[in-house]
Amino acid sequence: MSGLLDRLPAAQRRLLTEAPSGVALAARPTLAVLSDRRDFGDGWLFERKLDGVRALAVREDGRVRLLSRNGNRLDDTYPELVEALAAQPCEDFTVDGEIVAYAHGRTDFARLQRRMQLTDPDKARASGVAVTFFLFDLLRLDAMNVTALPLRTRKSLLRDALEFGPLLRFTTHRNQGGQELLDQACARGWEGLIAKRAQGRYPARRSPDWLKLKCQAGQELVVGGFTEPAGSREGFGALLVGHYESGRLRYAGKVGTGYDRATLLRLRRKLDELERRTSPFADAVHERGAHWCRPALVAQIGFSEWTRDGMLRHPRFLGLRDDKKPEDVVREAPAA
Repeated sequence: MSGLLDRLPAAQRRLLTEAPSGVALAARPTLAVLSDRRDFGDGWLFERKLDGVRALAVREDGRVRLLSRNGNRLDDTYPELVEALAAQPCEDFTVDGEIVAYAHGRTDFARLQRRMQLTDPDKARASGVAVTFFLFDLLRLDAMNVTALPLRTRKSLLRDALEFGPLLRFTTHRNQGGQELLDQACARGWEGLIAKRAQGRYPARRSPDWLKLKCQAGQELVVGGFTEPAGSREGFGALLVGHYESGRLRYAGKVGTGYDRATLLRLRRKLDELERRTSPFADAVHERGAHWCRPALVAQIGFSEWTRDGMLRHPRFLGLRDDKKPEDVVREAPAA
């Protein structure tokens, strides 16, 4: 056991267990629940909700692995982050965090897209898109499983165990929050806040101890088709998107904004490869000349609200995601 763990109170040391492999611990990250709650008493921490991609890093047996939340290897997409993790004086850890790219001083998911599609380390380095890995949780330290420790303790261990710099950043938090703090976050152009129980464990599931407080509506949706472009537009007109409900893909509307020319052309190539004759949606879709595709792509969509009949209002395309399986995409309903 490391010196950091030795300094824990006896009651907390009893919560430690020998860890399985770091990769096994990283296989089921804690996921947050969308919430409309705005009144919080004591016992909560508030972190910035970052507009990037979730990632978990494992260092053990002299190797570093960078993994998406569904277990895909990200080492070749973000080689500089792997190098920064390998250079840490601590040689055995599993950490959780978010990879982001900045544009004009703000995290920018669209800019990060230019890195997310690359799997050649040399091309990733030459992309011109600098990335930062914000770390917010610790799952394993020196072969010990620390997920049963309180969050506040895990964050303290994380801050002391690793050295932070331009590539690896520690995610700070506030001890008080609610509507006023969320309003401040939204005014700064943030995506929102994550509220976490300060004494909570790190459960391997979606947990009400982690709450997403969003500035604007948005979520992942599955692409099931597209329309042809009109006028001078190239690629396609709009994506036809939906979400799963009881195993059926329910139609949620069309998304015609948020694309530049390069994205339209790149996406059209992907869509043509996935094209099929019949609609994957359980609902009737009344779009003249619609093309259907195998529901294999997951897109991040921003929108103002859901309509009463389950359609998106004012949707816009933010980017493709490869860190969530299409069949896991359901409509997010806010918890109180």
